[in-house]
Amino acid sequence: MLKILIIGAGPAGLMAADYLSSLSYQVTVADRMPSPARKFLMAGRGGLNLTHSEPFQTFLTRYREASGVLTPLLEVFTPGDLRSWCKDLGQDTFVGSSGRVFPVAMKASPLLRALLQRLSQRGVTFLQRANWTGFSEDGSALFETPDTKEQKLEADAVLLALGGASWPRLGSSGSWTTLLGDKGIAISPLHPANCGFRIGWSDLMTERFAGTPLKRLRMTVGRHSALGEAVISSAGLEGGLVYALSADLRTGIETEGQSVLSLDLRPDLSIEQLTRKLSAPRRKQSISTFLRKAANLSPAEAALLREAGPLPDTPEELAQRIKDLQLTTQATYDIDRAISSAGGIRLDQLDDGLMLKALPGVFAAGEMLDWEAPTGGYLLQACFATGLAAAKGIDAYLTGKKG
Repeated sequence: MLKILIIGAGPAGLMAADYLSSLSYQVTVADRMPSPARKFLMAGRGGLNLTHSEPFQTFLTRYREASGVLTPLLEVFTPGDLRSWCKDLGQDTFVGSSGRVFPVAMKASPLLRALLQRLSQRGVTFLQRANWTGFSEDGSALFETPDTKEQKLEADAVLLALGGASWPRLGSSGSWTTLLGDKGIAISPLHPANCGFRIGWSDLMTERFAGTPLKRLRMTVGRHSALGEAVISSAGLEGGLVYALSADLRTGIETEGQSVLSLDLRPDLSIEQLTRKLSAPRRKQSISTFLRKAANLSPAEAALLREAGPLPDTPEELAQRIKDLQLTTQATYDIDRAISSAGGIRLDQLDDGLMLKALPGVFAAGEMLDWEAPTGGYLLQACFATGLAAAKGIDAYLTGKKG
């Protein structure tokens, strides 16, 4: 029986193990953590957004520059296929009001338990607390484990599914970049993605409004804009709306030293409509009360307007600031606080089966590849899809060797 070693027990690695074990390969999954899929379980605490139900052609655009490479993989394993795969494991899914897809259980643990049970029934072996340290001269994978200083595992094919560098305490530290870089494999530097951005708030914002949600916003960065919600933190801004444009914000910081974002605090009103509302007599109302009554702005949103300087005197100028509140950020949150990471193994280093051209028999999948996507189901969908694509690449590679 041919042996396959999968290094990394996250969504990509487990999907590959599921497919390859169904073909009766002897599969071992090694992971540096005491139990599998730690980050997957954490993602499930918020409901486990598996994928998205929007039109498929729109879905594909969420992967930006990597969409050309990922499209054929996502066409093989679509959002509908992911839902069917969950159903086959006894976990039904549903589409939320935003179009996002969740398991009915609204958490990750039932889906993970069902998958691990199926893998166990097929004879998949798990090696936990195994830290991958590279390959030996004969091509065997080397590990450090608590029981031995070094352990060597031989395999007919290896899949690397080690994740990126976000939330390293859950297993994906990004230390593999050095190991593969030493093998001559081109790797784009790892950067935080789906992360918050630092803004130099006034003391009022940090002391009074840290933790306050901002709803019904439109954010614009350069040519891209999105609707959604954000959260004021003591350090800056975070939340789904910020994550959706994190790639644009990060690029601006990398190229210009800073990024300017524009917030529309009332995207449901035109500037003319807002000007008419703000032309009402203020009388003896405080400015915060007036903005709440005339423009339906919360105290936090009223305070945000002052972050751009003294409030304008005329209704027209005040309406303009509400519709185009510009804030500057010069740094992301640290990568260990990011939901995901950008960068990784450059896609031109892989063949169509996701095998590393410089390391025959070694494949890669998941977040360690150089792609990124916003939250909303796109991250997990691509991790599962690349895991399946690599598994099929392994099968084709081993079938070719047998032939």
